[in-house]
Amino acid sequence: MYDAIVIGARCAGSPTAMLLARKGYRVLLLEKATLPSDVPRGHVIMSPGSARLNRWGLLDRVIASNCPPLLTLTMDLGPFALSATPTLAEEDAFLYGPRHGILDRILADAAVEAGAELREGFLVREILMEGDRVTGIRGSGPDGTSVTEQAQIVIGADGLYSLVAQTVQAPQYNVVPALTCSYLAYFSDVPVEGAVGYMRGNRFVVSFPTNDDITCIGMQLPRKELHTFRTDVAGNFMKMVDLVPELAARVRNGTQEGRILGAGDIPNFFRKPFGPGWALVGDAGYHKDPFTAQGISDAFFGAELLSEAIDAGFSGRRPLKEALADYERQRNEDALPKYELNCQMASFEPPPPEMQQLFMALHGNEAETSRFLGTIVGTVPIPEFFAPENLQRIIAGSNVSPTL
Repeated sequence: MYDAIVIGARCAGSPTAMLLARKGYRVLLLEKATLPSDVPRGHVIMSPGSARLNRWGLLDRVIASNCPPLLTLTMDLGPFALSATPTLAEEDAFLYGPRHGILDRILADAAVEAGAELREGFLVREILMEGDRVTGIRGSGPDGTSVTEQAQIVIGADGLYSLVAQTVQAPQYNVVPALTCSYLAYFSDVPVEGAVGYMRGNRFVVSFPTNDDITCIGMQLPRKELHTFRTDVAGNFMKMVDLVPELAARVRNGTQEGRILGAGDIPNFFRKPFGPGWALVGDAGYHKDPFTAQGISDAFFGAELLSEAIDAGFSGRRPLKEALADYERQRNEDALPKYELNCQMASFEPPPPEMQQLFMALHGNEAETSRFLGTIVGTVPIPEFFAPENLQRIIAGSNVSPTL
C-alpha cells in the first residue's frame, strides 16, 4: 500500500513524486515511456520554473546538461522588435530551453533519489475504484504481467488524455476551443541568441538554443489549417521559416537533427483537480495552448501546491478535502490571467488599438519592455501591468512612434 501513486514521470509527475517523497511518503511513480524521450511540446522553463528548480537543488543539473541560459527574450513584430532580459523571479533565475527528454530524466532521477519508486515502461490500463473513491491502479510493465497497486491517493500527471480524469469524469470549465497547431524540429549549426518569437500575421515562429549546441525551431499556425499543413509537413515547415529570411538562411545552412514533431490537438481548459482518492496536476488538470510556453513552469508550481496540500491532509494539519480545494483555488488564481493572455495571443487576432499603442511605446524603452516580457514569462502580474493607468503612463511617456 502506497501513500501516493503518481501516473506520469515528466514535468508535473516527477516533481510531485519527489516533493512527496522528500516529506517521507511512500510514493510509486509510473511512466509508460522509457526515459529519456522527446515529446512534441514546447520546452522553455520560464523564470519562476528556474527559481523552483534552484530551490529544489536541480537547476545546476539542467545547466550541466550543456543547456545555455536564454538571457534575452525578443518579440519580433515585423516592423520592429521588443527585446530585453525579462523581469526575473529572482537573481540568475534565467529562462532555459532543455530538451524534454533530458529534463524529464533529471526530474525522474531526483524523484528516485528522494525515495520514490520509479517504474518505466509501465502502462496503466485501469483506475481502480470502490464506489466513487479511487483506490489504486491496474497495469503492466515491459514483460506484460498484470500488476495491481493501491494507494491513499492516485495522482494523474498523465497529460491531456489523463486516464484518471477520464475515469472520474473530472468536470471541465473555462473551456476555449483549440486555437493553433504546433510543430518543432532541431537543427545543428544554426546559431541563435536568446529566445526569439517572430509574429508574421497568423503565423508564429520561434527559435532558441537547447542542449549541446542544438537549436530548436518551433512554429504555430491556426488550428483550421492543420489538414493543409499535414499534406507536406517538411515543405510547409520550411515555408513558415522562410517568413523570417534571416533565420531561414541559417536554417538552410544547418543540419536537421531528427524528425519534425507536431501537435494538432491543443484544447484549452481547466479540470476540477481533485476528488475522493484522486488528484490531477500539470496538463491533466489545466491544459492550454503552448503560445507563451508556460506549461513547464506551471507544472512545477502545481507540483508544489499539490504536494503541500496532500501533506497537510495526510499529516492531519487540515482536512484533506479542504487542503485540495485550496490547491485548486491557488492554481486558478495564478493561472487564469496567464491563460486569458495566452488564448488572446494564440487567436492571432490583430492587436486592438491600445495594444498597438503599447507596442509602439515599448519600442526603445528597455525597462518597460522587460516588465512587459515579464507578463509572458510569469514574473509580472498581468492585471497590474495591463491596468489602464499603467498603460496610459507608458504610452504618455513614449517619444518613439514606429508603426505596425
